[in-house]
Amino acid sequence: MVTQKIVARPPKTAIFLTLTINRGSEDAVRDLLPEISGLTRSVGFRYPDKDLLNVVGIGSRAWDRLFPGASRPAHLHPFEALDGDPHQAPSTPGDLLFHIRGATPDMCFELARLLMNRLGNHTVIEDEVQSFKYFDERDLLGFVDGTENPEGRDAYDTVLIDDDPQFNGGSYVHVQKYLHDLQAWNSISVEEQERVIGRTKSDDVEFSDDVKPTNSHLALNDVSDEDGNDLDILRFNMAFGDFTSGNMGTYFIGYAKDPAVTEQMLQNMFLGDPPGNYDRILDFSTAETGALFFIPSIDLLDEIDSLAEAAGEEQQDYVEEPAPESGTEFSEDNAPASLNIGSLKD
Repeated sequence: MVTQKIVARPPKTAIFLTLTINRGSEDAVRDLLPEISGLTRSVGFRYPDKDLLNVVGIGSRAWDRLFPGASRPAHLHPFEALDGDPHQAPSTPGDLLFHIRGATPDMCFELARLLMNRLGNHTVIEDEVQSFKYFDERDLLGFVDGTENPEGRDAYDTVLIDDDPQFNGGSYVHVQKYLHDLQAWNSISVEEQERVIGRTKSDDVEFSDDVKPTNSHLALNDVSDEDGNDLDILRFNMAFGDFTSGNMGTYFIGYAKDPAVTEQMLQNMFLGDPPGNYDRILDFSTAETGALFFIPSIDLLDEIDSLAEAAGEEQQDYVEEPAPESGTEFSEDNAPASLNIGSLKD
């Protein structure tokens, strides 16, 4: 199967759009999804050296509304909020995600404009982040971000589903918007900043395990399976900020073929490993959003409207579960009962 192009060089600029679908607009959105590949080509083909890419994600609640009665990707579920002490990871609304990236902002803007011309009357923009790569692949904290990303064949093996036959070639992606307290961050020494991250700031060298603090960002994001094999995700984090609001930070986006890998990293960060040993970067960075999406393969995306037709009679028997109002957070209390979401603290 042909996949959406997740594995690629780090972009220079990106737009992240998180949308919710209005009631009664399911048919319109379902009809548009197969046209997105063509819209992306319409912009990108004119300037191929700009490397315009667009990845489309579909949230758990949207899947049930768009394709009632159809099979679901095995690991698709609402993002599970994390209630750590003292830091929390909220779960916020998101039916559709557009991860638009390229070499120049005009290409990204043009594609976003075409998409919103079609979707504007049928969706609400829950979050929009126009972002950029900061100097030599650094975030606004001044550290290189993405050094440990898998490369080549390993990158594809990390992100592409290979054990869910109807959805093989797809992926899952977590997104979170973090706001940085740059005044507090810049008030501590570079040596202390390096202990928070777990690597040197200027030359980007990771500390050895015997000196790396257990509550450093790198230590708590190092996860493995029961056999001791390292588990990776593919990040395309980007910096963002504006001087009117003063909001500046990092947009986290992590792709994986199994969302449990990213969720283990987030549990380590917010709840701690062991419990209470939380990620010190959270003392300077606050998570404002959080959502999980399924990424269909291009083959599936281009014919995804047929899923509803294939569901047949089951579609008629489907009873939609109510979604939270726009602006509310997802939690165990308002998650669909059919998903049987448990607490990550258990």
